[in-house]
Amino acid sequence: MNKLLILALFLLVFGCKTPEARRPVSVKSGSFIDASVERNKKLNAKEKASIEKLMKLQEQDYIASESGFWYYYNNKTSIDSLKTPAFGDIINYNYNIKSLNGHIIYSTKELKTQNYTMDKEELFTGLREGLKLMKSGETVTFLFPSQKAYGYYGDENKIGRNTPLICEVTINSITLNQTR
Repeated sequence: MNKLLILALFLLVFGCKTPEARRPVSVKSGSFIDASVERNKKLNAKEKASIEKLMKLQEQDYIASESGFWYYYNNKTSIDSLKTPAFGDIINYNYNIKSLNGHIIYSTKELKTQNYTMDKEELFTGLREGLKLMKSGETVTFLFPSQKAYGYYGDENKIGRNTPLICEVTINSITLNQTR
């Protein structure tokens, strides 16, 4: 009985041990993210320099937006009572897309007249933010760095990756949201 007691005590002490958690084999560092951040900073600086050079050559009075793009009015309305579009308003507009060297990527004819419900549909960031600055009847030329345009992937058709763009946009009409 003594041997049985010793065996039971032995099993109790050494046999009921819980497994230890496994430790990770490798530890990830932030080196990939750091490299990506550095690459994007260089790309942004290069694009900004190209855009600034273009603005000097064109001798237009460009306005720097708070959102990180530049624009000037080709046709600005003097009617203060006209509203800029708000959430849910329907904007009827025409536009074209060019590269920074002025080469037409998509013509106004090719893109056709567009209807866009403000902030309820997909649209590239720069154009969505640019439309918010405009009133009915205005035409504006925008200079978008690639991160405000189609970014890293392009449009998977004619616009390549990391391509800054020029867009000339005309708002034909703004239909106010009924709840506004």
